[in-house]
Amino acid sequence: MGSGERPALRVDLLGGFRLLAGGEQVTVSGGTERLVSFTALCGQAVPRTLLAGTLWPDRPERRAQASLRSALARLEAAGRLVLDIGSTEVRLSPAAGVDIGEARALARRVLDPGGRPAGADLSAAAVEALSVDLLPGWYDDWVVREAEEWHQLRLHALEALADDFVEAGRFADAVAAAGTAVRAEPLRESAHAALIRAHLAEGNQAEALRVFERYERLLSCELGLRPTPLVADLVAGLRASPSGEGRGHPLRPADQRARMSSRL
Repeated sequence: MGSGERPALRVDLLGGFRLLAGGEQVTVSGGTERLVSFTALCGQAVPRTLLAGTLWPDRPERRAQASLRSALARLEAAGRLVLDIGSTEVRLSPAAGVDIGEARALARRVLDPGGRPAGADLSAAAVEALSVDLLPGWYDDWVVREAEEWHQLRLHALEALADDFVEAGRFADAVAAAGTAVRAEPLRESAHAALIRAHLAEGNQAEALRVFERYERLLSCELGLRPTPLVADLVAGLRASPSGEGRGHPLRPADQRARMSSRL
């Protein structure tokens, strides 16, 4: 690297904060972590007034602004590389990659009704990218809001990805994607439905029934509820009489979604 070149920069917020320069992790202060994280989550230039008011919400405006100036003045060298600081706004360096931005874009591509995931978007790496929480252990209000939005987005994307894997005949990947969604939100019915569809598509009726029965017990114990037809209908035929009367072939994911839409 020449003396005038800046090292490759990356900000990782999924699974915890990491700042990398030239592929090496850089240790920075907690104040720098918060400045970089909020700016990275915004994805655009952030007015200083917004930055100060968000990071120091309990202080009067003038004191919050003073705290921001002090925090910016104390930035380590790595923080000055990754943040472009202007007189009225702060933005992330255009040279910095951000994992949450990449993961959000992946989730939206998977959920795009006009397209079908392929290549890198239909892969185990995509499941992994959608499997991690945003800044776990951070409890600032602005982090909690962003983390919940990401949580919901990634769950929807994992469920959709599981069905896409089924359509592609990749059943192990389908089970992995749906199972990840179930572990992230054990009471989420649509996640269990995706997992059951994956098992049925592979011909594993016993696995599908076990998933349903575990969910049925959990839902009853935790909330006193019973599963809705979204998931109960998937295994209805598996609980038919021993003679097999009433059994049928499981619906494909697209047909199941169509049936449920018609009931709404």
